[in-house]
Amino acid sequence: MRKYVTKIFYFLPVQLLLLHFRKYQLILVFWLLLALICTGNFAAHFGASSLFLAPEYLGNISYLSMLLLGAAFSVFIMMWHITTFIIHSKRIPYMGATRHAFLVYCFNNSILPIVFLVFYSVLSVRYQIRDEHTPIESIIFLQLGFYLGFMIVIMASFTYFFRVSRDFFKAALAKIASPAQTIKNIIPYDSLDVEVDVIKALSYLSISLRVEPAEKINQYHPRLMNGILQRHHRNVIFATFFAYLLLLLSGMFIDNPYLRVPAGASFLLLFSIILGLVGAVKYFLRSWETLGWVLFIVVLSALVRFKVFDLRSIAYGLDYHKSIEQVYHYSVLRSLFTTVRYDSDRHREERRLDKWKSKVTATDSTEKPPLVVVTVSGGGSRSAYWTFRTLQYADSMSGGKLFRNTVMITGASGGMIGAAYWRSIHDAIQLGELAEPYDPKYQENIGKDLLNAIIFSFASIDMVSPFNKITTAGHKYTTDRGYAMEQELISNTDGLLDKSIGYFEPREANGAIPQLIINGTIINDGRKLMICNQPIAYLTQPEHLLRLPSPPIDAVDYCAFFPEQNAKNLRLTSALRMNATFPYVLPVVRLPSRPRMNIMDAGLRDNFGIQVSSRYLHSMREWLVKNTGNIILLEIRDTRENDVASNTDQSTLAHMIGDPLFVIQNKWEAFQSYGHNYIKEISPAYVDNKLKFVTLQYVPKEFEKTAALNFHLTQKEKEDIAESVNHPYNHSEIKKLLKLLQ
Repeated sequence: MRKYVTKIFYFLPVQLLLLHFRKYQLILVFWLLLALICTGNFAAHFGASSLFLAPEYLGNISYLSMLLLGAAFSVFIMMWHITTFIIHSKRIPYMGATRHAFLVYCFNNSILPIVFLVFYSVLSVRYQIRDEHTPIESIIFLQLGFYLGFMIVIMASFTYFFRVSRDFFKAALAKIASPAQTIKNIIPYDSLDVEVDVIKALSYLSISLRVEPAEKINQYHPRLMNGILQRHHRNVIFATFFAYLLLLLSGMFIDNPYLRVPAGASFLLLFSIILGLVGAVKYFLRSWETLGWVLFIVVLSALVRFKVFDLRSIAYGLDYHKSIEQVYHYSVLRSLFTTVRYDSDRHREERRLDKWKSKVTATDSTEKPPLVVVTVSGGGSRSAYWTFRTLQYADSMSGGKLFRNTVMITGASGGMIGAAYWRSIHDAIQLGELAEPYDPKYQENIGKDLLNAIIFSFASIDMVSPFNKITTAGHKYTTDRGYAMEQELISNTDGLLDKSIGYFEPREANGAIPQLIINGTIINDGRKLMICNQPIAYLTQPEHLLRLPSPPIDAVDYCAFFPEQNAKNLRLTSALRMNATFPYVLPVVRLPSRPRMNIMDAGLRDNFGIQVSSRYLHSMREWLVKNTGNIILLEIRDTRENDVASNTDQSTLAHMIGDPLFVIQNKWEAFQSYGHNYIKEISPAYVDNKLKFVTLQYVPKEFEKTAALNFHLTQKEKEDIAESVNHPYNHSEIKKLLKLLQ
């Protein structure tokens, strides 16, 4: 038994596997990260597993999408072989004596890739059955596509390395032809030439896949072997350059959907480049490696500081090239949002409401019509899908009265995307551009994938070539994953969101459509940025402190602040993206102020829209009490209002250390919901108790299996969200809404 165990232990594939865990364990992080993503233990809330287990190409999970993912997996595995070969070949100098040394190394280094591929296939099949409801015959077809793509790249790679792997015999002949040089290299023996960490192997897997004894390849001098292996290093580094070039070209043609490979494939290509970069640095810099990485970081920091490139994004349509930039400082805000402007903007909103009332009463003959304010929650595509589903359903049940009686929509993140799409459809109906507001295809459109475009751009542009330029509204801008997300959103919604915010201004002003207040969080100082066509200075500060010499201005009216930058040319999709800028998934947006105003997700301040809506109701209270019947605050949220916090205790060391550090992040939604209830309790008093709350909330069939918080929804998640409108709680709330609208 000991003899067999010894043979297995000193089998080269086993020794190489142990070597990876013994040396440079950080490189194994790539495999660990892929395993955690595929199992849903990393970035599960963002739905990252779907990028690999059910990849999309041209908007569909198909044979071609799996083929492309398989090809990318093959590139990553080959880069794994290349990088570890460069790093570890000095520990296996005898490998240079084999014919086609690098290919032999790949065969012997394949335990980890093979185990992972089997592991991946099991997860992929299970995911496609459970979450995508894919038939078994289709799954088999998809798996065949994956392995066909994998084998195509493997065969192409092996063909290349087969052609360049004859170095040993050329080098051996050169040594024989030049015996003096051979003697010089062998006799003046330096003990430092011998690698003290050479791994022992009794057998190895040959290129013909037979187990061969290692005795024959151990008889050559290490210096000769290392010289041969260095020639292989130069050959394999070419593969790193090839992967980089492939991503670079893909990023240059980002607007061509046929060149936009699945996001999982993009990530694998990015991982390949990083792996190749590690190998190249080790090969060229050797003992200077640490200093090289330090120098790289210093140069990168200098490029950012001197604005050669910027990790932040921009808002498309806005003029960043004006020489006059608004100074972002309290003194400037104080001079802009004065008491006079506050009163003027409030009176202007009252006149807009007068126009809305005249239109509604002309249709319904109601002296005091019900008025609706809609607030929507953040939550990525989950919230966008749920928001659109509830608005479309409730509006159809009311015979269109919900839309006609809605005067304002606000909220955060994905919910605003769904609400903006709903408003754009009805606006197009009024203009005669569309005929049917309740067509099921609109629900399908809002549920289409956005994550693939974001991740593809992140891998092929943001991390590879942050210098791409486009021209929009006469101005040149850099492209990034923010731009990719907007283009995909425009495509998904058949161009209905491909408008500037100012496009809707005339119909908002005369009360034909509700005004949209799109929010963002100014991370410079925590103020709220409010994007609206109508002047809204009355929402920038609390009324009871208005007369103070220095009132606390806690929000900025975007259009009033950027008049010189053509504020209303801002693309609607850019405004929605700023409002949905979840950290790292989408880039922070910088606005053309001095210093730059940096914008992130509206949910950082208010994930439910209750702050803006309650201040709006308070500011308009006199008009509302005098001119309306029921005042309905329709809340649409993708989480359960009174069931938001899971109970945790500090029973483990990790909880004891981590809970105090991450309590705000982990309980952020609970904190906001509890504060939300305080505002709801006092708000009815503003309007003589006319205010009625209607709350529609996504309730999953299985409590622990809610749809992921990301920009991608599986088929199972879409079905679950759509069906939630029929939950008994939501059913009763819709009945309540319909009664209040009468």
